[in-house]
Amino acid sequence: MLTGKNYIGYSLSSDGTTSFNTINPKTNQTNSTLFYEATTDEVNQAVSKAHGAFAAYQNYSGTQKSSFLTAIAGELLQLGDTLIEQVMTETGLGYERVVAERGRTLWQLQMFADLLLDGSWVDATIDTAIPDRKPIPKPDLRKMLVPLGPIVVFGASNFPLAYSTAGGDTVAALAAGCPVIVKSHPMHAGVSELVAGAVIRAAQQTGMPDGIFSHLNSQNYTVGNQLLKHPQVKAVGFTGSVAGGTSLMKLAAERPEPIPVFAEMGSINPVVLMPEALHKGGAEIAKTYAQSITLGSGQFCTNPGLLLGIAGTDLTAFAKSLADEILKTEALCMLHPAIAHQFDQGKKTMQNQLAVEQVVSYEHEHRSNYGKPLVLTVKGATFLHNTKLHQEVFGPFSLLVQCADLNELTRVITQLEGQLTGTFMATEKELSTHFSIAEALQNRVGRLIFNGVPTGVEVCPSMQHGGPFPASSDSRFTAVGIHSIKRWVRPISFQNWPNDLLPDALKNANPLQIERLVNNKRTSETIKKTS
Repeated sequence: MLTGKNYIGYSLSSDGTTSFNTINPKTNQTNSTLFYEATTDEVNQAVSKAHGAFAAYQNYSGTQKSSFLTAIAGELLQLGDTLIEQVMTETGLGYERVVAERGRTLWQLQMFADLLLDGSWVDATIDTAIPDRKPIPKPDLRKMLVPLGPIVVFGASNFPLAYSTAGGDTVAALAAGCPVIVKSHPMHAGVSELVAGAVIRAAQQTGMPDGIFSHLNSQNYTVGNQLLKHPQVKAVGFTGSVAGGTSLMKLAAERPEPIPVFAEMGSINPVVLMPEALHKGGAEIAKTYAQSITLGSGQFCTNPGLLLGIAGTDLTAFAKSLADEILKTEALCMLHPAIAHQFDQGKKTMQNQLAVEQVVSYEHEHRSNYGKPLVLTVKGATFLHNTKLHQEVFGPFSLLVQCADLNELTRVITQLEGQLTGTFMATEKELSTHFSIAEALQNRVGRLIFNGVPTGVEVCPSMQHGGPFPASSDSRFTAVGIHSIKRWVRPISFQNWPNDLLPDALKNANPLQIERLVNNKRTSETIKKTS
């Protein structure tokens, strides 16, 4: 049952007087539960508890933390259809999509639980001493990754489970050994509370310290800004707009002790349509991309918002096929009236740019908050000179850029901002012959795709979900997969430290039996004592 209150560690709290409701976008009606915004005192209590919990939790074993994550998965499953129905009520997402996202969320939990049991993720590196080395002795040096401290995670609007309260950022931080304070997304605050309750129950069952997890409500920027400025907060995870992410980055940089903000932000995910591939299979490519553009009403960070090709009969035929296929699709409900409004405004901005023409506009009747797909087209020269055309329109939208030749296509790619993905639709011969175009695309993206679609992010170790700014705040890290844990840790070296007082990962006996880099050799063997 929803309370609308905040979780300050294990305690429910609603000291404030400001409240808000969520909205059912399908009915366009306000949901009944009142959610109470966290006060400044509640923010400070949550951070203080997290700071206290970190003192203990950073030393918990991998087995203990793994049990915690496994218990969270169990508690989420126990919520059953109550959770599924709440997601649908607050987001307009369909049953199958929500069940699939829950499955992804559970898989992320299990993936990190397994990582913790293995333990090698701490990157233990050991260089043993050589006391008689000339001209100076070599010290004993041992390095590993350790957690940063309390982390703030902002829930995402478009993934109420997988990128929110117990989503990838939260789970990776907990796995790293960091307590987490979630600032729930106001569009799905009820879903967030249900998930937060599951996390709290799992924490209590597995003996986690009070304050290992807190959950705060807010419908504006106040609580988030207070959390970010708090001196005991050590890093931030954010998924959302470029404006929101850059604002957090600025605030974090202005602190007396600057902290990292790992933000996944805007991306239009360019797709390069090479001539030979279009000539051979343009109609099939159009069908595939009509489905990708409209998938989930276009509300994915990997939505293909930019299509790049060479002007000619094949590209014209592709555009017609794309229009025909999009008109066959059904408009879907968007996540929230505010998102639907922003989508409509973004479309108008694009349509009002000079020399922009319409490929297809979905004109069927639809209910409020349902996204009507739109595809526009423009010449390459116009695109190069008008950077407004480079901006993301969050929803079922794409812009087809008709370049004069391959040189202009390359210029367009090199002038793009950073992106999460880039796709090369081509024959293998074209890829080989024009590999310099693929290299130009590689320099602008985090994931390079050959003959596929950018939508669909596989959760696995090899996935890179991040890219050059503004796709993300730091292109060296991923927000998906086990390597996302590296955002919430830092390396530390121990020099000439007594063996018995070293962390287990660095002791001679290797009690964790993990793989380590010992004197430049990867091994799980023990280190023999030297006299």
